[in-house]
Amino acid sequence: MLYYLFNYLKTEFNYTGTGMWQYITFRVTMALLLSLVISLLLGKRIVKFLQRKQIGETIRDLGLAGEHSKKGTPTMGGLIILAAILIPTLLFARTLNVYILLMLLSTVWLGLIGFIDDYIKVFKKNKEGLAGRFKILGQVGLGLIVGTTLYFNENVVMSREVMNDKKMPVNERVVSRTERVTPEGKRFVDVQTPITTIPFVKNHEFNYSRLISWIPGAEKYTFVLYILVVIIIITAVSNGANLTDGLDGLATGVSAVIGICFGIFAYVSGNIKFAEYLNIMYIPNLGELSIFIAAFVGACVGFLWYNAYPAQVFMGDTGSLALGGIIASLAIIVRKELLLPIICGVFFVESLSVMIQVSYFKYTKKKYGEGRRVFMMSPLHHHYQKLGYHESKIAVRFWIVTIMCVAFAIATLKIR
Repeated sequence: MLYYLFNYLKTEFNYTGTGMWQYITFRVTMALLLSLVISLLLGKRIVKFLQRKQIGETIRDLGLAGEHSKKGTPTMGGLIILAAILIPTLLFARTLNVYILLMLLSTVWLGLIGFIDDYIKVFKKNKEGLAGRFKILGQVGLGLIVGTTLYFNENVVMSREVMNDKKMPVNERVVSRTERVTPEGKRFVDVQTPITTIPFVKNHEFNYSRLISWIPGAEKYTFVLYILVVIIIITAVSNGANLTDGLDGLATGVSAVIGICFGIFAYVSGNIKFAEYLNIMYIPNLGELSIFIAAFVGACVGFLWYNAYPAQVFMGDTGSLALGGIIASLAIIVRKELLLPIICGVFFVESLSVMIQVSYFKYTKKKYGEGRRVFMMSPLHHHYQKLGYHESKIAVRFWIVTIMCVAFAIATLKIR
């Protein structure tokens, strides 16, 4: 909103100081600061309100240290995160940008699903919350919207070099005949194409149509495959974040570090000079996404003020589902979804620990008549709790692991 206001003031009246609102770096800084302020000030009011209304989630007795002290801690704190993301983004970003609109939708969509789940748990006294099939249905619905938009919307483009001696693939559609010529004489044009980045290889772009190119005429249906991949990614990552949200500050801190990583990717991919220097795909108008990501990181860091051990409030599914959905959507938009197992290594391992535990338990129960376990408890962070580690130490060490994963992911920009 403010971008358009100050742009109008600059264009019509040329007021002093209005020009700085055109710079992404300035608006990124403002979004980050405002999200922190909202988290701290609004968060305090929300925490007191939740405490006054005794809106606390029933905690199952898992036999873990410190469980008793957490009983009565209010939940639905994800509302703080949502407010700290949405308000700065609406104020400082160009809200007509297709990527900003998609991220706002992803935030509200999964935040609403998580809120319904928390509402059922708290007010309906149903420990199971929203039925799993409805959560999956909501995640699939978001995946359909995100995948369809990214594939068909003409504002979702990337710059491709014009190769006169090569035929353009079936699923690459030129949306602008205006060519950009580099000093070296290379010609580029904006196209719509379902490609992503493959880490560790020199020619690091992968077109999804290759997966079905062996079927005659199938390339024209690449959109079906692409949308299916988007649905799987959004569902997997949002559930991974939900599983990780089991210790004070764990999911929030991990998400903040991941957000910084995608902020870097969005900025360099949306900046033509950085994209050419790093030899990565240039995605026009993607830099605007940095403002949303700044608000996202600020919201996570600000929420830690109340969520760090000992937590004054839990984010609940209102926050955890939204965080996972945001991260998944960001990865797809910046074309780095194949890096998710590295960037979201903690989410991946947490989810994997649950799948291994459940599968092995069912297998041994069928074979031996009694279920056996690989871990003392899953997800993995509970296993370390059972081993006697303090939850704050587990959370910080998981943050450190995430920092290492993110650093490695950023290094893939040059490791080929």
